[in-house]
Amino acid sequence: MTWQQLSVTCQADQLTLVEDLMLELGALSISFRDAGDEPIYEPLPGDSRVWSESVVTATFAADSDPEALQQLLAVGLPQKLAQSVTHDSFQDRDWELAYRQHFKPIRCAPNLWIVPTWIDPPDPDATIIRLDPGLAFGTGGHPTTALCLEWLATQALDGLELIDFGCGSGILAIAAIKLGAGQVHAVDIDPQALDACQSNMAINAVADTAIQRYLPDQFDRQGCDLLIANILAGPLLELLDQFVQLVRPGGSILLSGILESQLNEVQSAYSKYFAMQPARQRDDWVCIAGQRPEREDNV
Repeated sequence: MTWQQLSVTCQADQLTLVEDLMLELGALSISFRDAGDEPIYEPLPGDSRVWSESVVTATFAADSDPEALQQLLAVGLPQKLAQSVTHDSFQDRDWELAYRQHFKPIRCAPNLWIVPTWIDPPDPDATIIRLDPGLAFGTGGHPTTALCLEWLATQALDGLELIDFGCGSGILAIAAIKLGAGQVHAVDIDPQALDACQSNMAINAVADTAIQRYLPDQFDRQGCDLLIANILAGPLLELLDQFVQLVRPGGSILLSGILESQLNEVQSAYSKYFAMQPARQRDDWVCIAGQRPEREDNV
């Protein structure tokens, strides 16, 4: 079966006009993508950030007349938008199979793999984290997550108490437990992330008692051996004082979600309280770790 698609390139303040008109014409689905090269990083819940210029694509039934639809769409749009309307078509296919073929096992370290549930582990003797792509941030493929996993795989975590602040899918918390950690407190501002974390725990046979989940306003525990925060540079700077209090003297901190251009600012701020190690880097992203001194003279 051949499906019809119409696309319009528009500014952010024109999205509603274009979407409403496409729905009036009978669009079965509507998608948005960046018309240029403008990154949007992980938004806060309720924050509906969009690109300054987007391509809006509507899919119509196979028996639709694309020329008639294009004319009707052009009539309802300002002239500049009408000139941007394009038509395409695509054949129906097994979308579940296509979706699965896109995702492969990820080797995070010699002894650590992220493997989708429908694939046999490449190395059954390694530590295997079962994780399917979903709504929550963190599937192991992004450099920020990969850097954290690589670092965790080199650490002696046996029996340690951890905080995963901004846990997303729970991938780092689950990895820590599978690598020997005794207890993880997973914190996230998004309830969907906490639900995803719980689902992934079940897939990986991780007990509810091993990873406890909290929204920030529910979390008041202090004193962990290791705090992981794979978020963004802005929140890392804002949460500095809180993080210092959450890490026991002698404990460690692992920070990621930092662009190379932001490294000096974040490292300088945290070095007042932690002995920071050299940064690890992948692409434009960096990850830094540090240890809080046993003595608290400067805290």
